[in-house]
Amino acid sequence: MARTRTPVVSGWFTEDAPDGGGFRLLGTRCSACTAVFFPREDAYCRNPHCPGGGELAEVPLSPRGRVWSYTDGRYRPPAPYVSDPDAPWEPYTLVAVELEAEAMVVLGQAAPGVGVADLAVGMEVEVVGGVLNEDAGTAGTPGTVWTTWQFRPVGGAE
Repeated sequence: MARTRTPVVSGWFTEDAPDGGGFRLLGTRCSACTAVFFPREDAYCRNPHCPGGGELAEVPLSPRGRVWSYTDGRYRPPAPYVSDPDAPWEPYTLVAVELEAEAMVVLGQAAPGVGVADLAVGMEVEVVGGVLNEDAGTAGTPGTVWTTWQFRPVGGAE
């Protein structure tokens, strides 16, 4: 039985951008001041200099950006973080990326196989879809593939 693909956070990204651009993070843009927000904002403009009266519209964000900073997580976080203590811990790489058009910094994991040795500040990267976790489900019920965004160097393997 096929597992159900479910975004970790609904509405924060799409795997099929409306412009045919594939995987994209989704933000919102204020029509009054043109400020762009990620994570998305659906209630009000967070820009303190906004004149007000605008509407917030969903916008796909830049598919590329430049590495602003990066680090790796080599240990299992302590409580209250929840993880299976019997499962082997796998280190991961976190990347802060300044998006090309929006000039905002977004944090995400690096794609599998990309470590700190593969990154440099200023390097061009692209946002891609990835898997955060998978669960097996129960008898007669399919499991879930929890999807998220990740970053990989431009020109990296698909």
